[in-house]
Amino acid sequence: MMDGYRREKMDPKEIAEMMDSISTKIPSLIKGVMESFYSPETATQMGRAVAEFRKALLEGGIPEQEAMEMTRQYMSTLTSLSKSMRSAEGRGHNHEEE
Repeated sequence: MMDGYRREKMDPKEIAEMMDSISTKIPSLIKGVMESFYSPETATQMGRAVAEFRKALLEGGIPEQEAMEMTRQYMSTLTSLSKSMRSAEGRGHNHEEE
């Protein structure tokens, strides 16, 4: 025992059941997140967030050209996150079909 940490051995059957449960829940979770990402309300909120981001940069004294570039990078980050989530959702969906 190290520092009061006790390691318990898990039964392989328990591990398999836990992994099965996780593999069925994660695709549903990703799907729910994706649906929230692509709702009209979310699109409106993202547009407002990007506009507020740019506005805050300008009000903070960032020059227009630099603020525009930073805003593009911010949008690119949101787009990349969205693509990553779509990709993960697609992998989960393919797994369910097997």
